[in-house]
Amino acid sequence: MKIPANAWVVIADGEKALFLQNTGTGVEPVLHLVEKDVLENPPTREQGTDRPGRLPGNGQGRSSVEQTDWHEFEKSLFARDVAKHLNHAAAKGAIDDLFLVAPPATLGALRLALDGEVSKRLRAEIEKDLTNHPVPGILAHLKDFDG
Repeated sequence: MKIPANAWVVIADGEKALFLQNTGTGVEPVLHLVEKDVLENPPTREQGTDRPGRLPGNGQGRSSVEQTDWHEFEKSLFARDVAKHLNHAAAKGAIDDLFLVAPPATLGALRLALDGEVSKRLRAEIEKDLTNHPVPGILAHLKDFDG
């Protein structure tokens, strides 16, 4: 895959985002870490304080309400925050080309929150989780991507 000079490459999942920029050329890309954002997101059992509620049943007893998955909820909020960051950068003209790399669920949450300015600059969406790879390893994965 060709990554143009100055292109942004955002590697994200629900708890970590790496904002990289190609400081090299399209032929010889060099990804440089510009910003890293990490969400401290403990499991739901450590976030919720109350037991799930109960509702009257259809005649006999009471039915329980499903517990909110606070861990997943925080992941979706984190993806929305990453999208807000990209929206703001695109509005300022800081992004010419953008490549998003994230697991499918995170890509979906990002898509919902990205505005038109970012969409114009989006060159590729790659469904992979590369947040725990070192930057040279990320570049190797992107070079192998044909899309």
